[in-house]
Amino acid sequence: MTAPVFVVEHFDAGGGGRYVLDGPEGRHAVSVKRLRAGEDVILTDGAGRWADCVVLGTEGKDRLIVQLDSVSEEPPEQPRVTVVQALPKGDRGELAVETMTEVGVDAVVPWAAARCITQWKGDRGAKALAKWRATAREAGKQSRRVRFPEVAGAATTRQVAALLRDADFAAVLHESGEVPLATAALPAAGEIVLVVGPEGGVAPEELALFEEAGAGAYRLGRSVLRTSTAGTAAAAVLLARTGRWS
Repeated sequence: MTAPVFVVEHFDAGGGGRYVLDGPEGRHAVSVKRLRAGEDVILTDGAGRWADCVVLGTEGKDRLIVQLDSVSEEPPEQPRVTVVQALPKGDRGELAVETMTEVGVDAVVPWAAARCITQWKGDRGAKALAKWRATAREAGKQSRRVRFPEVAGAATTRQVAALLRDADFAAVLHESGEVPLATAALPAAGEIVLVVGPEGGVAPEELALFEEAGAGAYRLGRSVLRTSTAGTAAAAVLLARTGRWS
């Protein structure tokens, strides 16, 4: 098991590299994880900067004292994988974000598709987006990532089309696709954008707009996956085929 990951806002250590992890992260490390002197931990800002540290001791219930000697930078992965996720019902959106984070997706774009039952409006939308972002952060820590996925604000169909137009490879998961995603020609670098529709499917007018933007329709296999799991399965195919999992 690799060392547990904790999120920090800065890496400013005191004399001799003594760093104090406090606040909610320190409390989790001391009172929940019950870390002790000599154990390894990783500190990260979630944006690629990280440090391998050794626990020196604890203070109270919420302060972990570690030895921090140097900070490293993890470069962004190539190609970058963005999943446009149609808004699912209930907590299935958080499930989608959690599992896509675990497999290694770089960005998630919530999409208010025409056939979405769930709609993000006003305070409800702000709270839902905050939950998605918190889920990405926690799943990033759990899966030992030091570069967490970006979760954008909810996009309209035309905004999604603009993302697809700028991509090096753009795909829509759709039953009309004749080419399996597992055999698609993929770039070695650049931007891959994948669209996952709602439970009711991508509407014909949306599919036509996406095709105009350069996105092809692809299928995963014979079975039909729910919107909350399709993005994770498709991302796994892409990450394996681009060499990011090699």
